Amino acid sequence: AAARRHTLRRARPRFRVRTMPLADDDGLISGLTEEQLITNEEMDGLVKEAIEQTVGTNAFMHTKVNQWTSNVVEGCLKRLAGLQKPFKYVCTCNFVQKAGAGMHTASTALWDGKVDGKHTVQWENQTIQCICTVYWLAI
Repeated sequence: AAARRHTLRRARPRFRVRTMPLADDDGLISGLTEEQLITNEEMDGLVKEAIEQTVGTNAFMHTKVNQWTSNVVEGCLKRLAGLQKPFKYVCTCNFVQKAGAGMHTASTALWDGKVDGKHTVQWENQTIQCICTVYWLAI
């Protein structure tokens, strides 16, 4: 019998490219101008800034996790409020010590995909993993 070679094929990752939705006759997208919308790039920078300002290069310390979590969430919400855009926001943040274990998270939502959004940032340093998710919903 001939020997068969088995090769492991990696599935191609599927990325959903978020394009700006088409405007209506008034130049509005679900009642908002393009300048009022939030991009994933804008959200990514804002969240990373809040995490890095809070944690920086600190090592994992169990006694600090509650304060770090509160500071990151509050930092994100203050930055978002400073944008003065017509949205409500929800922010979640999780910290774990890097110890070889995995961290899994999942979320989903049903909303107006033209203006509402969700962005997750995974951040880490030598001893800490952080996952922060922000949802924004048009008012």
